[in-house]
Amino acid sequence: MTDKKPNKINKILAVAPMMEWTDRHCRSFHRTLTKEAVLYTEMVTSGALMHGDVPRHLDYSQEQHPVVLQLGGSEPGDLARSAELAQQWVYDEIDLNCGCPSERVQRGAFGACLMAEPNLVADCVRSMRGAVDIPISVKHRLGLDSMDAANSEADYQFALNFILAVADAGASQVTIHARNAVLKGLSPKENRSKPPLRYEVAAKLRVDAQKQFPNLKVLLNGGLETNEQIAGHWDDFDGFMVGRAAYHFPALLLGWDDMINTDGDAAGYLFSETEWHRIQIALVKQVQDWFDECQAKGKPFYIGAFTRHILGLAHGRAGSRYWRQRLSDHHALAKVQSKAAILDFFIDASLCLGDWAAFEFDSA
Repeated sequence: MTDKKPNKINKILAVAPMMEWTDRHCRSFHRTLTKEAVLYTEMVTSGALMHGDVPRHLDYSQEQHPVVLQLGGSEPGDLARSAELAQQWVYDEIDLNCGCPSERVQRGAFGACLMAEPNLVADCVRSMRGAVDIPISVKHRLGLDSMDAANSEADYQFALNFILAVADAGASQVTIHARNAVLKGLSPKENRSKPPLRYEVAAKLRVDAQKQFPNLKVLLNGGLETNEQIAGHWDDFDGFMVGRAAYHFPALLLGWDDMINTDGDAAGYLFSETEWHRIQIALVKQVQDWFDECQAKGKPFYIGAFTRHILGLAHGRAGSRYWRQRLSDHHALAKVQSKAAILDFFIDASLCLGDWAAFEFDSA
């Protein structure tokens, strides 16, 4: 790895929180690809922690650090108690979701609709800040519905006032998904593509927010698909959060540590045979450790809960379609019920990509 440049504050590269995707297995996989990226959980509601199975929502393996718990909620007291649980479970940071536009989330009075209530969000941040020592961050949108922060001074001020309110309440970081959230009429999927991206507005918000809060970190999210694209905006933000591209094409994470340590100069990555072998061996160990945990706790084990997250790893390689089929064969997956079978499964799947993909595993 390239040495870090002197006198530089390292940028943050993060994998976005994604419901039903960035679970503990996904995060363990991503950690094999990058040591320094920040990993986010799926959104967990404060209600689920107040009234549900806390270990099921918060348990994770320790190699995932730095790892952030994203919370959904709008009740300051419940969020404070949820933050205390996050600190007890040794999460590195807590992020409040003010960006999700789904109607189900709106009915729960959290997500993007909270942007219309900056004082309430500030109360939530202040309550969490008073309950724990770990940092609090907020993920939000550029605006709501038909707002136009690029051309309307009032709409721009709406977004800036929101950021200033949460920063004043104690948030140390905001992540701007640089498009509006349309609360009625667009699905969550459409909300990720139809409202136009406004990176230049997000960059201006960073400049203006840091005039009053110079230590506030401002990250960019939305539409980022390649490391080269991230490098093109490197100097305009304190970090970058990538969602679906990181999930579907996870090899791009192999370049993130060098990007961080070269201050954005190294945007490429080499996915070599040696790297493939290293990653496969790490995956076998992770799944075997999880198998042991399931055995010890009397929980059912299904390797498909892990393999579903790695389907994009061999993207573009000859034989990748057969490799994905092998990793998605539910009948074969259900038969894997021992540590030896886990190893055999990964070796057999890897061979779908040719002899170069074969690897040796030392269990010692």
